[in-house]
Amino acid sequence: MTFTEGLRVKLAADTRLTDAIEVSGLVVGFLSLAADTEGTVERVVEDRQETEGVREYERLKSLLDSFGGQMPAESRKQLEEKVSSLEPEWVAFQQQGPRVTVRVRFDNGFILDDADAAVFTPA
Repeated sequence: MTFTEGLRVKLAADTRLTDAIEVSGLVVGFLSLAADTEGTVERVVEDRQETEGVREYERLKSLLDSFGGQMPAESRKQLEEKVSSLEPEWVAFQQQGPRVTVRVRFDNGFILDDADAAVFTPA
């Protein structure tokens, strides 16, 4: 599902918002939103969680592609080995896709911000 601002959504499952609430040492409950609570998407954020290894792969791969042919053979070989060692992390990063979070204003007035988009379905 593609999320856009203004999209109507609903919670796919009950969502606990607080830990247990205590009054005078007695647990009186907790706050949650019920599944199927509807609201409107106010903001969508796509974030690709780049690790240090992914950034290093991109940097070294670019260096190899741009200047590899001009490098001394031993230096190029070392660079190729380093790029190869980082490639599995790069491939995993490419396959995972971006993490999508949303800010949703529910019809009951609650706002859930920075929530994983996977917990919502179309309304």
